[in-house]
Amino acid sequence: MSMNHTPRGQRPHIAVFGRCNAGKSSLINAICGHTAAIVSPVSGTTTDPVYQAMELLPAGPVVFIDTAGLDDHSVLGNERSRAALSILQKTDMALLVIDPDYGVDMLEQDLMDRLKAAVPHIMLVINKVDRIDGGPTETQQYCDSIVRELGASSELELHAVSSLTHSGIVKLKQAMAVRLAAQEEGRFRLVGDLLQPGELAVLVVPIDKAAPKGRLILPQQQVIRDILECDATAVMTKEHELAHTLASLGRRPSLVITDSQVFMKAAADTPLDVPLTSFSILFARAKGHLPQLVKGVRSVSALKEGDRVLVAEACTHHRQCDDIGTVKIPRWLRERCGKKLCIEHASGGELPPSLDSFSLIIHCGACMLNRQAMLHRLAVAAAAGVPIVNYGMFIAYVQGVFPRAIDMFPEARLAWDEPVFNPQ
Repeated sequence: MSMNHTPRGQRPHIAVFGRCNAGKSSLINAICGHTAAIVSPVSGTTTDPVYQAMELLPAGPVVFIDTAGLDDHSVLGNERSRAALSILQKTDMALLVIDPDYGVDMLEQDLMDRLKAAVPHIMLVINKVDRIDGGPTETQQYCDSIVRELGASSELELHAVSSLTHSGIVKLKQAMAVRLAAQEEGRFRLVGDLLQPGELAVLVVPIDKAAPKGRLILPQQQVIRDILECDATAVMTKEHELAHTLASLGRRPSLVITDSQVFMKAAADTPLDVPLTSFSILFARAKGHLPQLVKGVRSVSALKEGDRVLVAEACTHHRQCDDIGTVKIPRWLRERCGKKLCIEHASGGELPPSLDSFSLIIHCGACMLNRQAMLHRLAVAAAAGVPIVNYGMFIAYVQGVFPRAIDMFPEARLAWDEPVFNPQ
């Protein structure tokens, strides 16, 4: 991924669902204005989900997800359907595509129920309206009948389009942009809502074996961009230069943001009257639910001999000899608890099944996940009754700087200060 491209985890995800040959791929091509997905009359052309990034103005960068048709009931088709439905966990907006040649049956009704339960925004798209006999009146009557058959509420937004003639495509794009822009309003930014124009933030960035040559890691890039967008100033320094940097600034910074792995050093060199947190905690706030993660921190001290702990990462990457997930976190956890624990690892798009056998989940900062996907993971952990915490909050805790690292977030402090119920 180029440094000039908005990361997928920062883009709203718009997924397109429907039966085979409903025109899902053609619809994405019409929206994007070029051939983004392979189109064929052969049923099952789209197999695994296909991602296509674009700018949907004025909302900004988004990613469309083309999914396999859900009416292929072969063994392979069932696997494709499972992969398509797994996309629901990361979907910010869903387009349910209806083919006039087939209309609506149990497949569409079941899919609508799934969408209502999982997706914040749903749009119904009647594709291939160029095939409907008659004029606008007949088209509207057909669309009304589809809504009635689906039992959809009057609030469901419906669009009649033709991917072939591009009829209705511009209106659909405008409607999606409006919905997404409204969704983003009021949502936490990474750091921009913590800084006023003209204020100064100091970023502590180690340059070690884990630092990629010639560039910064994704969370650091994104925080810098957010600081600049709020007209504040970002100053970057390495951990061993932090004290000198702070002394030479000539004014007090409004915030110090550190890489979690050097939390202890950053805390020692940052004056107590200067707020201090980490990149990972900022991501936890922007993409998740801080009180739930804070309660996960409190569960670390309750671990017992032989408990199973899952260290989960959303991406896959080449691991080095002192890898954070497989080496450092297990070491810090065992040192903190002083117990023999069964520590397991998972990486990639999904958490493992049967989470209820774990006593704790320690999750990465989720820079590669969108907010909807991370909220889904938090919900899955909560449903299984398993505490969950992210890397930055866990590291702050084991290094003894946790209360300070969350002090600027009232909802997190309330969760931390909440009395622990002890049945004894």
